[in-house]
Amino acid sequence: MTDRYSEDEVITIVTRLTRTRLVGFIDGNFVRPERAEGGYVFRRIDIARLELLCDLSDDMDLDEGSIDLVLSLVDQLHAARQQIAVLSRAFDSLPAAERDRVIALLKDI
Repeated sequence: MTDRYSEDEVITIVTRLTRTRLVGFIDGNFVRPERAEGGYVFRRIDIARLELLCDLSDDMDLDEGSIDLVLSLVDQLHAARQQIAVLSRAFDSLPAAERDRVIALLKDI
């Protein structure tokens, strides 16, 4: 399975997407594909985001401002999940006594 997709491949994969709509999502800065010599190059995360954009605009009938707000919240949630994963790995690497100390400190919060 490839990790990079052309505009044509993305339009085929995301069935509700037209080229005009794709350009609108790019121009609106809702999706940020890489620029290449032959056009845009999309990653799997871009395809997932385009599917979400179609859901928000088609199924939920959200306007551009509302879509921007939802995407901002999704991005913040994704960043928080990444930070929690980093903290979890750091916590797991602590000696047992230190983990117990941190847990005790957290109980006081």
